[in-house]
Amino acid sequence: MSNFSQQADDYKKIEEAIYFIEKNFKSQLSLDEIADNVHLSKYHFNRLFKRWAGIGPIQFQQFVTLDYTKKKLADSKSLLDTSLDSGLSGPSRLHDLFVTFDAMTPGDFKKKGTGLKIEYSFCPSPFGECLMAITKRGICHLGFVQKHNEPDALNQLFGAWPGAVFNENSKSIVPLVNQIFNLDKTKKSRPFNLLIKGTNFQVNVWKALLQIPSGNVVSYQNIAEYIGRPKAFRAVASAIAINPVAYLIPCHRVVSKSGKIHHYRWGETRKKAIVGWEAAKKARVD
Repeated sequence: MSNFSQQADDYKKIEEAIYFIEKNFKSQLSLDEIADNVHLSKYHFNRLFKRWAGIGPIQFQQFVTLDYTKKKLADSKSLLDTSLDSGLSGPSRLHDLFVTFDAMTPGDFKKKGTGLKIEYSFCPSPFGECLMAITKRGICHLGFVQKHNEPDALNQLFGAWPGAVFNENSKSIVPLVNQIFNLDKTKKSRPFNLLIKGTNFQVNVWKALLQIPSGNVVSYQNIAEYIGRPKAFRAVASAIAINPVAYLIPCHRVVSKSGKIHHYRWGETRKKAIVGWEAAKKARVD
């Protein structure tokens, strides 16, 4: 079993545990209580969690608490300002993936992908099964499968590109997904290029998300201010909600002004898992 197949398998139990912690956040849950809820011994569960996140579940909790996200939000404005000054190749991107954009022209947008050849495949990731699609111009879709519902995930992909010609090809997709989620091996790799279909406003919002370094969070208001539309935070939230490329366009790093981690098209529990996983990795690097 590959590393990512193992992580995807582990994630099923991790997701259950994080959901249980969410529902009992007012209680100081012990390792025994969390492990019992996912029907594992505390030793097996602790080992599984460390294999997935690199740290134990009790340590992991600190990265998804309200106090932690509030602290990160307090630093978010200066963080975005620094990112703007340094650009994508600056220090803020040192421990993160390098992504470039290729937005479709208005003419291409209207064609809805007519004649475009798209390869796709389901594959494992550290956050469960995902569906990725690529074109010659770049990655056009990356989403997580909700409730093991592959047909629904495919319908969303096909619906976004109704004029395209689709071909399932795991040989092209699986290695690319492995590169995306293997941070250490991707530091010196070529940039991940994305082919994005959206309005100018949506594309500007998605570009802004690329400025948020891994292990950090900002608010919807921060993004609205960053793109020069401070009163448009609801429109910003709507654009973030339909982000077509999960993880690479890090919409999971945007939280409410109160610091609450929620509103994620692939599930709130998964969003907490990604935020905590990234924060744990950043803590180990720092």
